[in-house]
Amino acid sequence: MTSADAIGFGALALQPGGGGVSTYARELMKALSPGLPTTGTVSALIQESAVGELPDGVRPVPVPDSHGVRRALRGKYPAGSVDLFHGLDVDLPAFGPGMTVTTVHDLSVFDVPWAFPKVRAFGEQLLVRDALRRADIVVAVSSFTAERVWDISGRDSVVTPLAAGSWARQPDRAEVDAIRVKYQLPSEFVLQVGTVEPRKRPDLVAAAAQELGIACVLAGGGSTGPSAPASAIGLGFVPAADLPALYGAATVVAYASVYEGFGLPPVEAMACGAAVVASNVGAMLEVVDDGAVLVNTNQLSDWIDALRPLVKDADARLELQTRGLIAATKLSWHRTAELTKAAYRMAGACL
Repeated sequence: MTSADAIGFGALALQPGGGGVSTYARELMKALSPGLPTTGTVSALIQESAVGELPDGVRPVPVPDSHGVRRALRGKYPAGSVDLFHGLDVDLPAFGPGMTVTTVHDLSVFDVPWAFPKVRAFGEQLLVRDALRRADIVVAVSSFTAERVWDISGRDSVVTPLAAGSWARQPDRAEVDAIRVKYQLPSEFVLQVGTVEPRKRPDLVAAAAQELGIACVLAGGGSTGPSAPASAIGLGFVPAADLPALYGAATVVAYASVYEGFGLPPVEAMACGAAVVASNVGAMLEVVDDGAVLVNTNQLSDWIDALRPLVKDADARLELQTRGLIAATKLSWHRTAELTKAAYRMAGACL
């Protein structure tokens, strides 16, 4: 075992207000930092715009904002004088630290490459293979992703399930009423939150809602653009502070993604007290347990059948909302942090 007095995080994927990987980076560092060694330093390689996202006790190592190839190259920069480096979104420096840990969120660039520009998919495949080859320990956010890591690389993974963002909570009635006014929401609607892209299938949710005679509301990047379904009401980007009340206002929350390495949006919706219907893909079953209704296909008729009883029956919604809250409370960032520290010890760190 080696003393890990200086620990570095690769947090270039962290963006202000970002979800998914950003939530993981933000919440994990916040949960980890109080229990990490204080004899040295805890630092994070981070884009300048996201420095304010770091918790107390984590020293920023800022670099200019970038994306695509340029950001990938910045992730390869030497890590400086750290004993252990944890790439929070796969990336590992080309050389430097004695102990390395890499987190794999999904292998979508291998499993659904059609969802990405060809150049990006190819480049990210190279980055993932490189990290899986060089990391001392691989962390996967779900058993499903761990299985895919094994299939591609023959590497075992430490599974560290995620949890809802710290903003996720049940709203009160006044908050829900206020959000209805702010966004001019219909009295009843099916909601999907997330960037509008083919992999998330907002068109399927909108079509099912239209068949059931209920409005469809989309929140997230592209939801007001030309790629959004014409029948849907687009809200654009919605800040995290508004999401609990938005989830609380929705009749049903839908998530029709065709691939998920974990599936954080349904968990966050459940934690806010929503009745959730989601695709039974990837890690979704292990993540939501019985807290959501899962749909086994992307056939419109199956989505209509899944949504109909929840749209029409308040008692059915309440029962599902209760199960969802229970399932969401089984996940916590404290547990994620403890499992991550165990991964550091497996890498050889004395903590």
